[in-house]
Amino acid sequence: MMADHGRERAWLALGALNGGIAVVFGAVAAHVLADRLPEPRVDWIATGARYEMVHALALIAVAWVRTRWRGWLGAAAGWGFLIGCVLFAGGLYVAALTGWRTVIAVVPVGGVAFIAGWALLAAAALTARRA
Repeated sequence: MMADHGRERAWLALGALNGGIAVVFGAVAAHVLADRLPEPRVDWIATGARYEMVHALALIAVAWVRTRWRGWLGAAAGWGFLIGCVLFAGGLYVAALTGWRTVIAVVPVGGVAFIAGWALLAAAALTARRA
């Protein structure tokens, strides 16, 4: 089982990884795919990258929260953000790059995961006990 510092580092690393992925997809959409894909599909990638970047920062906030406060709510918020990145941003990336529109069905589930993550992060702050 990972020590608490390991868990905090894991959330930080996941935030950094998702931030990097967001930059890559945003850059590729703007500089490589803009002339190769229909505009709505390029917009899907841009939207996915924007949401993934915001939630990459939220994952980094989760790492910080876990250093300050005890409890499971901070980690649960992190899982909401991470699941949201995979389903929301990932769903948009896959749909845009492949044209497979059926995958769009998972995008709203990712949006709900993002909302749940923010609600859980708020609950963590409001019920916090010092670590």
